[in-house]
Amino acid sequence: MSAIRTADEATVEQLRDLPPSAKLVAKVLEYEETLTQSELAEETLLPPRTVRYALTRLDEAGVVDSRFSFVDARKRLYTLAVAE
Repeated sequence: MSAIRTADEATVEQLRDLPPSAKLVAKVLEYEETLTQSELAEETLLPPRTVRYALTRLDEAGVVDSRFSFVDARKRLYTLAVAE
């Protein structure tokens, strides 16, 4: 077995102890790539407050990246962080 972990293995390890809502948000971001918080709430069918909590936990774990939207600076765009 290799001592070097793949990006997928590292992400799985980071997600292991997170709540189910955070895992769902991460899975949706895996498929959709870049979404706003409101788009994540629509896609996951979770309440906006739960999505906000999930994004906070994912950010603390280093699983997501966020940036301001160029279209609407009031919104942030979320993507999965790329493990190196």
